[in-house]
Amino acid sequence: MLKKNIPHIEPKFKFLAADFPDTPGVYLMKNDAGRILYVGKAKRLRKRLASYFRALDKHTPKTAALVSHIRSIDILLTSTEKEALLLESGLIKKHRPRYNIVLKDDKQYALFKLDKQAEFPRLSITRKVVRDGSVYFGPFTSASAARTVWKLLGKVFPLRKCTDTTFKNRVRPCLYYDIHQCWAPCVKDVDRSLYNDMVQRVEMLLSGRSSELVDSLTRQMKAASKIMAFEKAAVFRDQIRAVKKTVEGQVAVIHDNRDRDVIGLAQSDQGLGLGVLFVRQGRLLDEKQFFWPGLTLDEGPEVVESFIAQFYGPGRFIPSMILAPYDCEDSPLSEVLAERGVGSVRIVLPQTTKEKQLIGLARSVAAQARERKETISTRLQKVLRLSEEPVRIECIDASHLSGSNMRVGQVVFEDGRRNPEASRIYAFPELDGTGDDYAALAAWAKRRIESGPPWPDLVLLDGGRGQLSAVEAALAKCVDDGCWELASIAKGESRRAGELGDFIFRPGRKNPMPLKPGSAELLFLQKMRDAAHRFVIGRQRKSRKKAVLSSELTSLPGIGPKTARILWDRFASLDDMLEAESATIRALPGIGRKRAESIHTALQSLKASRKG
Repeated sequence: MLKKNIPHIEPKFKFLAADFPDTPGVYLMKNDAGRILYVGKAKRLRKRLASYFRALDKHTPKTAALVSHIRSIDILLTSTEKEALLLESGLIKKHRPRYNIVLKDDKQYALFKLDKQAEFPRLSITRKVVRDGSVYFGPFTSASAARTVWKLLGKVFPLRKCTDTTFKNRVRPCLYYDIHQCWAPCVKDVDRSLYNDMVQRVEMLLSGRSSELVDSLTRQMKAASKIMAFEKAAVFRDQIRAVKKTVEGQVAVIHDNRDRDVIGLAQSDQGLGLGVLFVRQGRLLDEKQFFWPGLTLDEGPEVVESFIAQFYGPGRFIPSMILAPYDCEDSPLSEVLAERGVGSVRIVLPQTTKEKQLIGLARSVAAQARERKETISTRLQKVLRLSEEPVRIECIDASHLSGSNMRVGQVVFEDGRRNPEASRIYAFPELDGTGDDYAALAAWAKRRIESGPPWPDLVLLDGGRGQLSAVEAALAKCVDDGCWELASIAKGESRRAGELGDFIFRPGRKNPMPLKPGSAELLFLQKMRDAAHRFVIGRQRKSRKKAVLSSELTSLPGIGPKTARILWDRFASLDDMLEAESATIRALPGIGRKRAESIHTALQSLKASRKG
C-alpha cells in the first residue's frame, strides 16, 4: 500500500490550535456517533494534534483514514508524560479503538513459580507475577508444554505439590507420596537441608544453568557408585536424564546469563508482523508472533511503543532488558515497566553483533506472521450483515420469578472470549408484579446508556422480534442518530443445538437471518445466550436467598437493616454469622461491646432454634 495512491481527503473536523493546551495528556478522537476511534498520548497535546492536520498527503493510509472520520476530540490532562502513558494504555484496553494498535492475544502466559519464602518451597504453574518473594521462570506461550515440563520435573524432583492451605491442614500423605513424587513434608519428618538441595537443583535447571547442574549431578552419581550406593546413583542418573530432556529443545543464542526479550518487525503485502523472542539465560525459550493488517513500517515506532505498553502489563513477567528495533530512550516506558515488574528494565537498541543477530532472528519470526484465520467476530459481521466487526458483544436476558424480582443480566464477550469482570446485573423493583420482559429490556436500554462506555459493537437479546423492537424503540428515544447494532435469538419448537430451533432476528427484517443449523456462528450465539441465561438466573436466586436470609436476620431483636448490612459486608453467609464469636462482631465498625453481645446472643438463639 503506497502513499502516492492515497486520495486526498479533506478533514471534516476543524482543528484550532488555540483550543488545546500545550501540556502532557491523552486525546480521544471520536466519530460522528461519538464512538472513540483512536486514543493517543502526547508530551505536548497542541503540537501532537496539529501534526494530524498538516501535510495530509504525507500521512500513512491508516492516519489518513483516521483523520477523515474525526468529528470531535476530547482531551484528558495529566501532570507528566508517564501518567499519560498509563492512562492511554488503560483506555486502549477498555475501549479497544478501531485505529489503535490493539493486542487481540493479550492473555497472560504460563510461568513457573518457586515460592522460596515457604518452609518447604513448591513449584507451580501460574499466569500472574506477584511480589511475594517468589522466583518466576518463563514465559511459555503453550500451557500444555509448561505442564509437560512440570510433570517431568515432578517425577524426578519430588517437591510438594499441594497449596499452602492444603499443606497446613493435611493429616496424611497424598497420592504423590505413594507414587514417589513427593516426600510428604506436610506430615513426614523431612530433612530440610536435603529438601533445599533439591530446590536448588530445580532453580539451577530453570535458571538456565543446566550444564553446571548436569556436572554436579554426574559427580554425585559417580561418588554414589563408588560406595556401592546404586539406588542413590540411579536417582542422580534419572535427574540427569530429566535435565537433558527439559533443555533439549532450547537453543543457545547468546553466551551470557541475562534474561531478555527481543522484538522485531517485518512488513508484508498484507500488513505488519511483529515477533518476540523470549531469551532466558542465553537460551531461546519460546517465541510469539503478532500481525496487524494494513499497517506499514512507517507506523513501526508507534507499534513497538504501544505493544510494549500493552504486552508487559501488571502481573506479567518482565525481563531486565528488552531489545527493540527503535530507540525508546525518550519514552517513560522503562520507568513504567520497572514499577510493574520486580526491578529496573532497560529498553535498548542492539549494540553488539550478537544482539543485532537476535533482532534479525526476531525479524524472521515476524516475517512468518500472517493474518489469522477468519475469527468468529468477522464471521458474525458477514452473516448478520453488520457495519463493523463486533469486537465487543453484550448479551442480554430478562428474568423474573412469577412476576417478581425482575432482573436483567448482561454478559460481555470480547474478541470471542467471555469477560466475566464486565458482567452486570440490573434490578428493576418498580416492575415487580408485572412480569413484563419488554418493559424490563426497555428500562435496561436506558440504564445502559446512562452507564456510559465502553459501548458494544453488537447487543444480542434473548428473545424474539418483540424484545428486539422494545430495545430498538427505547434506544431511539435516547439516541438521536442511530444506535448500536442489535440482534435477538429466539427458541423455536426444537431446543436442540444444530436443529432449526433457534432463530436470529435483526431490525428491519421480517424473517430470521439465514444462519445454517450447526454453524459456528449460530453455536457461538447460542453459547452467549446460554451464558447470559445462567448468569441472570444465578444472580436472581442469590439475591432472593439473601433477601430471605436478611429477612430472617432483621427479625432478630437488636438487628435492623443497617446492622444487617454491616454483618453482610463482613460475613459471606448467615452460617458464618452464627459461628462468629462475640469479639469478632465487636470488631465491626459502629458496633460496641454491649451491642456486640446483644447481637451474639440473638444469633446464638437463632442457631439453637435451627438445631431444634
